[in-house]
Amino acid sequence: MTVDEPAQVLSQARDVRAQVAAIGADILGRWEPMLTRGTYRDSARNLAHYLAMRRLDLRPLQAQLIPWGLQSLGHVESRVMESLDAIIANLEAMCASDDAGVNRPSHDAFGRGARLLQENTNGVFGPPPDGRWTRILVTLSPKAAKDIDHVRALFRAGMDCARVNCARDSENVWAGMIDNVRRVGEETGRPCRVLMDLGGPKIRTRTVIAPKRTVQAGDRILLTHAPPVKNPDFPYQADCSIADVLRQVAEGARVSIRDGLISGHVEAVRDDGVVMAVDRTPPNGQPLEPQRGINFPGTALQVSPLTESDLAALDFVAAHADIVSYSFVQRPGDIARLQDELAARRPGRPPMPIVAKIETQLAFANLPDLIVQAAGGNPFAVMIARGDLAVEIGYERLSEAQEEILWLCEAAHVPVIWATQVLESLIKRGMPSRGEFTDAAMAERAECVMLNKGKFVEEGITVLDNVLRRMEAHTMKRRAQLRPLAAWGGILEAGSQ
Repeated sequence: MTVDEPAQVLSQARDVRAQVAAIGADILGRWEPMLTRGTYRDSARNLAHYLAMRRLDLRPLQAQLIPWGLQSLGHVESRVMESLDAIIANLEAMCASDDAGVNRPSHDAFGRGARLLQENTNGVFGPPPDGRWTRILVTLSPKAAKDIDHVRALFRAGMDCARVNCARDSENVWAGMIDNVRRVGEETGRPCRVLMDLGGPKIRTRTVIAPKRTVQAGDRILLTHAPPVKNPDFPYQADCSIADVLRQVAEGARVSIRDGLISGHVEAVRDDGVVMAVDRTPPNGQPLEPQRGINFPGTALQVSPLTESDLAALDFVAAHADIVSYSFVQRPGDIARLQDELAARRPGRPPMPIVAKIETQLAFANLPDLIVQAAGGNPFAVMIARGDLAVEIGYERLSEAQEEILWLCEAAHVPVIWATQVLESLIKRGMPSRGEFTDAAMAERAECVMLNKGKFVEEGITVLDNVLRRMEAHTMKRRAQLRPLAAWGGILEAGSQ
């Protein structure tokens, strides 16, 4: 690679800055109607600048900055214009330029994005625990409603926020869980916020007809609007919990049952449903069972994310929870609907923190607008719901999408919850896998990590707390913290062994 002179690099950097400013202003102008919470305007502006910058191919400029000892734009998410201005100011100093176009940003301005992310995280989850920044969110089991000692143990292990799944149990059980969490919070002087997760329109199999134990690749399944009736042409059948979605899928659409263990495509659309041709199952097949999730990856379904059950639960949520988690959100209008429903149930009270679960391809595509609509009116966080999201976008794409969500949310100064199967083997069976520890360590880049319920959940919290504390000494988001490496500290004195 030929290294350009500073004057040439300065010209490139100024051109990038001008494009980012112009494109960012257009994006921010489109978002203006959604910014009802004035305190979020600076963050929305930075997000607009980040999206503008990432429309450009920055690799040529990055390559030219590095030989001159300048940052390569690889970690600028929370401070886009300040980073560009710092680079330009340094290049102008190198060139002794007489036409300096920008002022060097102050230390205060340069750190403002990180401070806003911290403030917004505290606004959703409350203050962090001593010695650890990343919060631990724990899904409560019904045991938490009856056994306050169990809740005390979760607190001792390191739980910072409690999750109540509204798709399970009843209001009496929810009330018991929340009461015990509040009581232990008062006992310990460590308040623990309660997140209530609306079930949303989960599409599932209901009644199933299956002639043998497993479905294999090459079989066909008739997914029906109404309860299935035995038919020799279709030995495998199941009706769908939300029948209307079957009228929205077209021939050739992808179909996944039980997180992709049965996957295929729509072979035909019929009056009574759709015919799914099974393309892939595990080698020994997979049972077709009731109450298993159905996904239609790549199909933009028109389904309200607030079901009648959700609206009924929302009365309880608005009165008792600290945070509401929103399932199957896909469009800014979905967020606006929830904001209106919450405001109607909480007159005169501050806006309730909202968590949007990103679990569909459309939600991922609409993420910038979802963030601005939500954070423009309420304290807000994003949950990377990796189970459904992996099915929707493909497992090969999941790691990349996860990174992109983390970047985008850092640019928007909104916290992220890293969710789905964290330390799952340890929590369910008491024996972790090696890969789970790597996943838990990577989770430090999020502001919160969610654990599911299980027999060994207390041990899971303790282990996660340990891993997060260790990793936070080495990294902050994606930036390395260059503390001394104790492992090889004696090598200079002792030499090789």
